[in-house]
Amino acid sequence: MRPCSTVMHLLLRCMRGCGRYSRSRMPRRLRQPVSYIKLIFKSLYFNSLTNSEVVLDCILEPVFWTVEIVTRWFGMVFVFLVVALTSSVVFIAYYCLLPLVLRTYSPGWMMWHICYGNWILVMIVFHYYKATNTPPGYPPKMKNEVPFVSFCKKCVIPKPARSHHCGICKTCILKMDHHCPWLNNCVGHYNHRYFFSFCLYLTLGCMYCSISGRHLFIDAYNAIDQFRHLEAEKQGVPVTGIGLLIGIVPSEGVAGKGLQEISQPPYTYKDRMFHKSVIYMWVLTSTVSVALGGLTLWHAILITRGETSIERHINNKEAKHLARRGKVYRNPFSYGKLNNWKVFFGVEKRSHWLTRVLLPSGHTPYGDGLTWDIYPLKKDMMPV
Repeated sequence: MRPCSTVMHLLLRCMRGCGRYSRSRMPRRLRQPVSYIKLIFKSLYFNSLTNSEVVLDCILEPVFWTVEIVTRWFGMVFVFLVVALTSSVVFIAYYCLLPLVLRTYSPGWMMWHICYGNWILVMIVFHYYKATNTPPGYPPKMKNEVPFVSFCKKCVIPKPARSHHCGICKTCILKMDHHCPWLNNCVGHYNHRYFFSFCLYLTLGCMYCSISGRHLFIDAYNAIDQFRHLEAEKQGVPVTGIGLLIGIVPSEGVAGKGLQEISQPPYTYKDRMFHKSVIYMWVLTSTVSVALGGLTLWHAILITRGETSIERHINNKEAKHLARRGKVYRNPFSYGKLNNWKVFFGVEKRSHWLTRVLLPSGHTPYGDGLTWDIYPLKKDMMPV
């Protein structure tokens, strides 16, 4: 902060000198804005709580404001893109690939592809719909007896533990993880499970399409490449006909070549669109599986630790702060690795791993998002 303080001190000296020199010459209507600018610089310089993070936040405030505006106004566009891209892949799978599966695969593999593909599709559609339409949860705005840990200066309401203010939704969110533009909704206490399940099953679905369609992708790419070569060779056919007229090329060679070209199967518009659709599906699903797979893995690590994306940064700073004092920071909202997953998915008995995790389920999460003293869950609820 020493270079920053030096720069601010020089700016103040320059403004002070300019003010003394031009005070008598400055118009009266400009004196108030200039005084206000001086006050801003003095507040930055003389404030004992100023550090590099505060200065950086002030500098990046226009960027944050722009991101909030874009995310708020283009939320429905992102949702439309998710629905359109997913629908395009489903259309290609049903219209192009399913008839091919029914003609070429054995009954066992046929049943596997039909059952697994439709199960993945149902899970993706269900969890995306629930994630976008389920409110994340909001703190009560009326006076109540719920304990709170801080006070929101923007909402002017008490903030319970794990709640944070969302600048895009303009309100506080219970157990806020982040604001997802692809959902056009905040990820909080009541829809966090839906968001993670949607990411997980969409990743599994994209990996399934990418792995099962790799041979079709190679064949489609080779077919399009071969067609391009054939188109390039056909450009010399009219010249051969002229050679026959003037007697340069023997008629037998031309006739043989013509019969060879006629014997090749025609490359129709339907074949071209089929191959391009396969290439489009494979590239899209492979890209999404890698990108979304990394995001899903990151959230799985956070769930294992009993944290959210925001709490991860807060806990890291608190752990470093206590480490300087020789102490160890423990997350008060973690109940153990396995129990964290049980609390997250709402698993109370073995059958819930099927009915609440592997099948669509609209059950509510544990607690109300205001208090987090889940005492029965501090110990293992069931042997797994």
